[in-house]
Amino acid sequence: MLEVAILSGSAFGAAEEVARHAEQQLTAAGLAACHLPDIGLDALLALDPQALLVVTSTTGMGEVPDDLQALLDEIEAWQPDWRGRPVAVIGLGDSCYGENFCAAALQAHALLLKLGMRDVQSQLQLDASETVTPAEDAEPWLARLAAQLLKLR
Repeated sequence: MLEVAILSGSAFGAAEEVARHAEQQLTAAGLAACHLPDIGLDALLALDPQALLVVTSTTGMGEVPDDLQALLDEIEAWQPDWRGRPVAVIGLGDSCYGENFCAAALQAHALLLKLGMRDVQSQLQLDASETVTPAEDAEPWLARLAAQLLKLR
């Protein structure tokens, strides 16, 4: 069974909610999905997941939330060999912030691609100006992600 680690960064809890919902939906689809809030790099490396899903909101002027930024800093410093492993990213933001819309998701995505991970599908960007139910709005995207990951088993 394909193991998917779900990493999240949240300022006010919406990204955590989407990540928990993603765990439920991917597990129901037949994947071994596990939401890992506040995990450190050593624990993530020991887990050695076959795929990553990153769910993050954007804070301030385009920053990654502190809880995820620490892990991304460790990943960047360590440069684990994750070449070829699938990655998918969900960004939560507010388009009212213009060029900073979903900037944290773009930063996390760029780092993981730099490590040689490969996109499974296009990044999902959820706009707080357009939705009050981001977890539900992510469902069709998550269903497509599950189908893509199941093909890789």
